Amino acid sequence: MGLMRLTISPPDRITEEMARQAYLCGLDRVPWRGWNRWAPGELVIQRAVTESGNLHIPWPVEGHGVITISTATLRERPEPYRLPLELARGKIGQVRNQLAEWEMLGLVVPDSVRDLLRKAIALLGEAVVADQESAASVAAAEKALRLAMDAAVELASAFAEQAVAIRRRASGKLNVLLGGDLGSTLLDDYVAGQYLQTFNAAIVPMVWREIEAREGEFLWDIADEQVAWCRAHNLTVCAGPLVDLDPRSVPDWAVVSGNRFESLCASASEFVAAAVTRYRGKVDTWLAAGRVNTGEAFSLSEEDRVRLAARAIELTRALDAQAAIAISFDQPWAEYLARHGDDFPPLHFADALLRAELGLTGLALEVNLGYSPGGTLPRDPLEFSRQIDFWALLGVPLHLIVAVPSSCQPDPLALRPAGTLGESWTPAAQQTWVGRYLPLFLAKPSVRGVFWSQIRDFEPHRFPHGGLFDLRRHPKPALRLLASIRQAHLR
Repeated sequence: MGLMRLTISPPDRITEEMARQAYLCGLDRVPWRGWNRWAPGELVIQRAVTESGNLHIPWPVEGHGVITISTATLRERPEPYRLPLELARGKIGQVRNQLAEWEMLGLVVPDSVRDLLRKAIALLGEAVVADQESAASVAAAEKALRLAMDAAVELASAFAEQAVAIRRRASGKLNVLLGGDLGSTLLDDYVAGQYLQTFNAAIVPMVWREIEAREGEFLWDIADEQVAWCRAHNLTVCAGPLVDLDPRSVPDWAVVSGNRFESLCASASEFVAAAVTRYRGKVDTWLAAGRVNTGEAFSLSEEDRVRLAARAIELTRALDAQAAIAISFDQPWAEYLARHGDDFPPLHFADALLRAELGLTGLALEVNLGYSPGGTLPRDPLEFSRQIDFWALLGVPLHLIVAVPSSCQPDPLALRPAGTLGESWTPAAQQTWVGRYLPLFLAKPSVRGVFWSQIRDFEPHRFPHGGLFDLRRHPKPALRLLASIRQAHLR
């Protein structure tokens, strides 16, 4: 068994929840299964392998809130690592490498980025030569990390601005979808008007549990009206997921006994066939399956989840030869692998389904940012850029389905018992996230669509305070920013 020990100063620098979320991974970016032990001031991670790896951990950074930082490669050794020092070293290395890579591609790097990086490197040197147990060393490392984070944000912003400008010069406004999930009830007139000013696409949910609450009895009323509304207003229509392995999406009657996978597959196929046949020619992109990698409905094995997704893709393609077909993966960084015994990371799931040549034409990555449990750890723009490029290696269009909190308070209408990492989430922070990350997504040719996964906090929704309209039905600042970005850059 491998063992990695890390000391943290001051001892209360992070919470037990943050320590629990830490994980190690190798060059393939796949988390290793680990067992974390936390005592104030020390984190111990035990794992089945002894290879060198990178530690990823949520960490409070002044001016950035709680953000997941990774170290450089660490080898196992008897003495503990000083975590603040290693995080600063890791972030500085990442910024330097990304700067060099983008500069070779023609990026004009702002002088302010170089200045921040120089100061961060100097402070890292002070932290290294000082007594690493001392408060002075810790303070220098923390300041170096903050400056490196500032540099990372400015570097990503410069890349996004210049890359979008290049794309605009080549093709005018971008042919990228921007939309939201319409939810399980119809939009009222006010929300609908705001929606049309902001978005050019929509996800029409096809929740099996709601449409076929009783076996063989289909209630299409809401979906019919949503599809008709989208077509009437020239919105690109994405529909699904048709098969969603979230237990909240599967009808109770589908719980079967005996050879339950075959029964489930048959029932799911009937629903897929009914939906695709009904809306063929009215839907531009089908989400044939959702949360293939994390869905816990029926406690299916990984192999059976792949088989069920493959059946949904194959059947959708057979019934609709014209529409694009995608499937969605939750938690694309696969942080959950550090806590569970699954064998296949989501990228491997996707690769297997693409290689099968079933008709899959795109992938959707679901990012519920900053939520725990069940969400994606907060990441900085450079890390998002790397992860998008990583998935883009599969060679198919990517769609991002995101939710970002606007509050850390309890949410009476949230359906999932999730909290937020850190206490800095506000409507203004949600807006800042949109302004910082959406231009980066638009800079990536592989990204063909960005969707907000829940629009209204005043209707039941999955994650707390993740909508664009608050509990009082007021639009949040993020909605206005989305509208301005759409008007400026998208067709």
